[in-house]
Amino acid sequence: MLRLTTLVSALALSSAAMAEDITVGVSPGEHGEIMEKVAEVAAPLGLDIEIIELSDYVVPNQALADGDLDANSFQHRPYLENQMTDRGFALVEVGTTITTPMGIYSSRIDSLDDLPDGAQVAIPNDPTNGGRALLVLQDQGVIGLAPETGLVPSPLDVTDNPKNLRFLELDAAQLPRTLADADIAIINTNYALASGLSPREDAIAMEKADSPYVNIIVVQEGRQDEPWVQTLVEAYQSPEVKAFIDEKYEGAVITSW
Repeated sequence: MLRLTTLVSALALSSAAMAEDITVGVSPGEHGEIMEKVAEVAAPLGLDIEIIELSDYVVPNQALADGDLDANSFQHRPYLENQMTDRGFALVEVGTTITTPMGIYSSRIDSLDDLPDGAQVAIPNDPTNGGRALLVLQDQGVIGLAPETGLVPSPLDVTDNPKNLRFLELDAAQLPRTLADADIAIINTNYALASGLSPREDAIAMEKADSPYVNIIVVQEGRQDEPWVQTLVEAYQSPEVKAFIDEKYEGAVITSW
């Protein structure tokens, strides 16, 4: 019995030694909610995740680059690429997570066909999400864009604007508040959900499902082969997390695995 007790104690100590604590930065809404489920799945695997919610799109990559976070989960590939180019961050993608289609919302109209001449359109003010919003409008046939701009067009690249739309560029988190003033706002799903909007019920149009804007888990370059990284990705891409997402968001959030 003594030997068995000693063995159990040794195994418990070994398991505790193998456990690892990490901090993961997320944006409000579905990224934070999903990471809470990921943390539940990861805990029995020896990974203790502290979730840090950050309210804008700039801080999570800066905090990761500075070593204040071990990973972040809030952004799509084009945004990361733009941040690395503009700010010189040495970061790397280690796994895909979800796609959150952008939605077009309005408290004034029920259809894009009803947009008045000179309508005010609120879009995110960062290059990748602002460009993404403009591409959504182009896909809906509302505007035309210069083709050479790729995934990062700006309002200056609008070449066809038959309704003389006026673009208001604001911090992405503030866009739901503009619905009282702007004719339409093009809002990322996480901020729509956080403000009580339902993409399924409230959006008058949605981004197409084949969008290139898959979201990703990111770590510092040089840390991608640390054992906890694989555990984090496996926990995220687990059947339990997929079932949670499918049930909670009913198609407003799409898993990548």
